[in-house]
Amino acid sequence: MCDTAGGISEVVESMPRPAHGTAVDPIALEPVDQVEIVTLVDNVFDALLAGDERVRRTAFGATGIVEAPQFENGMTAAGLVAEHGFSALVRVVRNGRTTTLLFDTGMSPEAMVTNAERLGIGFDDLHSVVLSHGHFDHAGGLAGLAARTRSLPMVVHPYAWTRRRLMVPGDERELPTLSRKALDGEGYEVIERREPSLLLDGSVLITGEVDRTTGFERGMPPAHQAWNGTDWAHDPLVIDDQALVVNLRGQGLVVLTGCGHAGAINIVRHAQRLTGVDRLHALVGGLHLGGPAFEPVIRPTVNALTDLSPALLVPGHCSGWRAQHALAAALPDAWVQGSSGTTYRLTA
Repeated sequence: MCDTAGGISEVVESMPRPAHGTAVDPIALEPVDQVEIVTLVDNVFDALLAGDERVRRTAFGATGIVEAPQFENGMTAAGLVAEHGFSALVRVVRNGRTTTLLFDTGMSPEAMVTNAERLGIGFDDLHSVVLSHGHFDHAGGLAGLAARTRSLPMVVHPYAWTRRRLMVPGDERELPTLSRKALDGEGYEVIERREPSLLLDGSVLITGEVDRTTGFERGMPPAHQAWNGTDWAHDPLVIDDQALVVNLRGQGLVVLTGCGHAGAINIVRHAQRLTGVDRLHALVGGLHLGGPAFEPVIRPTVNALTDLSPALLVPGHCSGWRAQHALAAALPDAWVQGSSGTTYRLTA
């Protein structure tokens, strides 16, 4: 997906549109007292990572015992599933009340629910589901979730149903396409929104479409294509990409991304414009900086994030190792290695 760079026509097609000044319709995002983000699925699981006062890790032995006949007692410790996907449980505390959301569901039907079970997390109190976009590595776990929960509201962008394919030489394939009919049949109450959405009495913002305002975050390379009804065409923007935003009282914005196809800096600036809150407290999730097509974006992204100076930075999923190293070097006090089963607790 990220192995080739575009030419002049692709660059022009993916250039950002201007969005200067304050938002036309600003969002009054109510401050919250605490945000807890539990990474249910990420690309890695490392049981040897250390935690601190805001980061709780899942260690060996903390996720139960499973059968393993090759050992003398027939048992072994269970780990957590890591796959090329992302899913996070978000708990928001406001005025003494805790509400839980699910942001993305990973790639495979069982990874997210398996990890949740091993972590002792149930879905009975789940308020709703939010999809960052329609790519299969963020929506694959919906089937596993549906088998274990009641009917749930689900917020998606209407372009999440877009047919897409990758045209990398030697590896040309159509991606799994999310089905609105199937989700309706599984009991999800699908809510399609292109515009920003406020959830939980105005304390959680779903950005909707993100304004593309930077000069360097140009989107996907020509290999990423979408069906427009008559033909396949380059799909640089992945316009259904959206993020989850919370305003932590006295600290600033907490921004959670899926893949960050809109660009990490575009997303943060969009959230700042919508809410009028300038301070970025935390950025967690995929930043899509892996692969040759995106490596030129790493340096300006690092520079912009350094200026934003978040207290917590957790690049996950598709961020890529080169970006991880660059961000860790530039923001050593904020950067934290992501891993399946990690909990980030941020308090006002």
